[in-house]
Amino acid sequence: MTISTAEQTLQATPVLSNCPDCSAPLSVLRIILGRAGAEYWTMRCTRCGGIHLNIVKAASARKDTGDLLF
Repeated sequence: MTISTAEQTLQATPVLSNCPDCSAPLSVLRIILGRAGAEYWTMRCTRCGGIHLNIVKAASARKDTGDLLF
């Protein structure tokens, strides 16, 4: 399943995608909305089971020019 560009969230903060302990992939458990547009991402390691928290700040909204940037 793909997410349309209208549903994607711009992120100003890079999200941790591999476990800092064993380098295995992380899966998202929950995303909680925080203050000032930030999100708290709870992630679990698929190998060691470690729990990691990312605080993600949303990117500033820009005026829509109709151009898509990838």
